[in-house]
Amino acid sequence: MAYEIIKKVPTSDEIIQKIPLSTAGYASIQQHHREIEDILNGEDSRLLMIVGPCSAWPDTAVLEYAKSLAELSKQVSHAVKIVMRVYIQKPRTVKGWTGPINQPDPLAEPDIEAGIWYCRKLMTQVVEMGLPIADECLFTHNARGFQELLSWVAIGARSTEDQEHRIFASSLDCPVGMKNPTHGSLKIAVNSILAAQHPHYIVFDGYEVKTAGNKYAHLVLRGSNDNPNYGVEYIAEVNQLFKKNQVVNPAIIVDVSHDNCVIDGVKDHNEQANIVLRVIESLKKQPELKNLVKGFMLESFIKEGRQNAESGNPIDMSGLSITDPCLSWESTAKLILQVAKQHSKG
Repeated sequence: MAYEIIKKVPTSDEIIQKIPLSTAGYASIQQHHREIEDILNGEDSRLLMIVGPCSAWPDTAVLEYAKSLAELSKQVSHAVKIVMRVYIQKPRTVKGWTGPINQPDPLAEPDIEAGIWYCRKLMTQVVEMGLPIADECLFTHNARGFQELLSWVAIGARSTEDQEHRIFASSLDCPVGMKNPTHGSLKIAVNSILAAQHPHYIVFDGYEVKTAGNKYAHLVLRGSNDNPNYGVEYIAEVNQLFKKNQVVNPAIIVDVSHDNCVIDGVKDHNEQANIVLRVIESLKKQPELKNLVKGFMLESFIKEGRQNAESGNPIDMSGLSITDPCLSWESTAKLILQVAKQHSKG
């Protein structure tokens, strides 16, 4: 096979043993699982807000952001359940930085072992603050050591049609959001949910196993081909597909970034806040569809916008994204407080 062995990486047990999570941390994750599940199944009327940096780098700024988000979470907990994006893996259409799990220093050579320690430490620190965390599943082969720290998982638009990712989703013990594919087919998106909700047989760690099926697999609308799909007509189409296919716990999260915030072919990250409010307003007179939309996902960091890490001299380490452009913290906090106020009024 055409590869070069560089070095042996730590085992999952070694990762967990070297950077352990407290008993209280694991207990909080279980509580977050239950609360998110109750929102998805309708027993909890709060909205989910999955917010945070496009990529979890640098750790100092991510932790600063997490502290602010934890305080805000307490203020709005009556109406909104906040989950923080701690995205350690980045999918690429062609090539580029694939996240701190592979390359913790974007300007240095990839170092997966260093990335493992960086990501495990960062994730445990955020969890110990009491925040539930989310990540996108890109590399299924190196999940243990990180997966058990997550309260919500995304299967990305480029992965949602992949059989391995669907089977992986069916094995997770936390809710998983399946994004519509980049070409936009809602039928295929619902097929991915159905696949994740059912059990599968697979070889895992040398054993033949049967996955349990994830009954909290749900849809994430993220737009497609530079066009949005958060409008009422798309939500109504998904509703019919859910009914036709007897999807369990039918639920939608609207990702207001990516193709959903593209205007005239250009991504406008500041449009994210307007889209959240627009969707809420459009569903006021559509109770069935309103009950289907359980929350929103947005990209947010300390500073507004993005930078190019390769050309930055020096790189801004104080919370300016090096991947997708983000809402500023001030705009994010203002939006979440507004959403909480509106949602608490019904």
